[in-house]
Amino acid sequence: MALFERFWKRSERGGSRSEDGAGGYYALYDSQRPLDPDDEPPAYRPAGSPDYASWDARMSNLDGHVATAERQRSPMWTRLFWQGRRKRWWAVRIVAAMLLVFVFLIAWLAITAPLSKSLEPIASPQVTLLASDGTPIARSGAMVDAPVEVSDLPPHVIEAFLAIEDRRFYSHWGVDPRGIGRAIWTGRGGGSTITQQLAKFTFLTPEQSLSRKAREALIAFWLEGWLTKDQILSRYLSNAYFGDNQYGLRAASLHYFYRQPENLLPQQAAMLAGLLQAPSRYAPTKHYDRAKTRMDLVVGSMVAAGYMTQAEADALPAPVLDVRTRNDVPTGSYFADWALPIAREDMEPGYARQVISTTLDSQLQSLARRVTNRAGLGDAQVALVAMRPSGEVVAMVGGKDYASSPFNRATQARRQPGSTFKLFVYLAALEAGWEPDDTIDNTAIEKGAYRPKNARERYSDLITLEDAFASSSNVAAVRLFNEIGSERVIRTARSLGVTSAMPEGDPSLALGTSTMTLLELTSAYAGVAANQYPVRPYAFTPEEESWYDWFFTPSDSASERTHDDIEQMLRAAINRGTGEAAELPIANFGKTGTTQNYRDALFVGYAGDLVVGVWVGNDDNSPLDRVTGGGLPARIWKDFMRSALSLPAPRKTAAPDPQGPVQPVDIEEGQEIPLGEEIPLGEDGTSIRFDEEGVILSQDGVPVELRLDEDGFRIEEVDD
Repeated sequence: MALFERFWKRSERGGSRSEDGAGGYYALYDSQRPLDPDDEPPAYRPAGSPDYASWDARMSNLDGHVATAERQRSPMWTRLFWQGRRKRWWAVRIVAAMLLVFVFLIAWLAITAPLSKSLEPIASPQVTLLASDGTPIARSGAMVDAPVEVSDLPPHVIEAFLAIEDRRFYSHWGVDPRGIGRAIWTGRGGGSTITQQLAKFTFLTPEQSLSRKAREALIAFWLEGWLTKDQILSRYLSNAYFGDNQYGLRAASLHYFYRQPENLLPQQAAMLAGLLQAPSRYAPTKHYDRAKTRMDLVVGSMVAAGYMTQAEADALPAPVLDVRTRNDVPTGSYFADWALPIAREDMEPGYARQVISTTLDSQLQSLARRVTNRAGLGDAQVALVAMRPSGEVVAMVGGKDYASSPFNRATQARRQPGSTFKLFVYLAALEAGWEPDDTIDNTAIEKGAYRPKNARERYSDLITLEDAFASSSNVAAVRLFNEIGSERVIRTARSLGVTSAMPEGDPSLALGTSTMTLLELTSAYAGVAANQYPVRPYAFTPEEESWYDWFFTPSDSASERTHDDIEQMLRAAINRGTGEAAELPIANFGKTGTTQNYRDALFVGYAGDLVVGVWVGNDDNSPLDRVTGGGLPARIWKDFMRSALSLPAPRKTAAPDPQGPVQPVDIEEGQEIPLGEEIPLGEDGTSIRFDEEGVILSQDGVPVELRLDEDGFRIEEVDD
């Protein structure tokens, strides 16, 4: 209403009025409104004249405000946005940006270069694996010992490293411009400080690039800002590499001179300091002359730095090596190569050497090696895995000769399982309501794109599931696979622990055309043996499962009827089917497998408390000489099981020496055969064994055995 009053209210003052004098109005602009007689005119203009200067100033300000508004609405990447900014505006924002970058940099360093990492060894400490009886079976990793403290070292030890590596260490801030300039001018040395070297081998890769050098300098400033000089030097000396697989000053001094670093003599400290430039090239155990020449250079640097006089330098004798620990342990074994990475996953970083007991049974491992050595493989390769139904791996052979080929064919090779995969097909059928006595068509498949054939073209009108499994009928397995569906078969395999890819809807899957490792396949059979699956193979005794883990860890098992039925089929396969060559005089269960064109031959089964899988094949996937799963693999399986089930349980050594010599778990051919061990002579169960009295020849199912000893040849009855 005030607006209307401004225009239509009758004025009690002087001003313009309408002709009838009834009322008046105010002009729109104050400069055009008649002056009030009582108002005093401004001093800067005549009374009653328009205020053009004020109007122009206001209009000019209006243009400025419009331009400012347009600039503020402009995108940041346009030139208009940044024009007309005042110096204070720029200064505030530049400072804020610098603070933001600083905070980001601190956060990045805290994540990528935590100070605690400089306390960890740069190489994995040595790990010794023990068999279940306490026998050392493998030793791997760097020789790392306890870290050193600069405050505990004698001055001549510290001075030797400072003289040759970084004389201005206690005066620079992590990066030494003078040292960099000297390196550029002389062309010698890299100009890196001790702090930079600590940053390099602790946090960075050894790549040579400007970006890495920039990160190295940045981390060096970070270390200098948060650690004292003595702490940096201590961490550097505790992690540096000194050759011969020795990491850290303590490990190196014990290795080369059998002395603690606190007791090193000046000449010994000078030789160790000289190794850092090229540890492998100057290692005194292999290149003593080079190490001595390098030591003389270190001593000269100590004289130049004022740490010792020339007379003292001339009086230093050549250090005498005292190497009492050698690192000539076996390079490894198939089992150790599989177990060590698992062990290191659970190890906390540190300098301490680790001694870990494994599940490996040294007796069974030696037996597995002897059995595979005498199997008559020719040019073919072999793999064997033995485990308990719980998943405890007790023996592993990954090939004929580890020294010539460390590739582990038991854990790394992914090959087709052949008919051993039929276990999952028939188990899925049993769970779907089928029974061993149910029949299925066993005639040749004449229609469809996939037309598998039976071995030796043997067919019949109908066949029971038990007979089809025992004879390994391919056409029956494919028809059964199509009846129950691929989804059910794959789900059964997954529940038994198979993680490899299995294509849905592919009928060839029933015959084992998907690939998996022998360890994976053997673990699945272990699940059937235990009727508790999935079974996870393990090399180290797991911690006792808590109630929480037990409650939330998924596990499955077959019904009692289903489990009895599948074991009935597995027993038929080994007692009267394709696996007869593996038959034992005790309850045994197993299945043969042969892939197309005889590329792979397998036998997987269990008896007593052992589950064993055997594979034979060529690394280049070329065909074998008509070797089937019921042939050589079945005989290897039987040979191993006959002796393994009669071996006594391993007993822990009374006083095992973890640091003692490593005992090889692979026995070479030609080594003496232990007394009492049976050696198979054929596929009919005939075997020979030796005892303290002589030689015994026996055959399965025959109640007598032939004995030859110093009393001559005689026949003895076999006790039941």
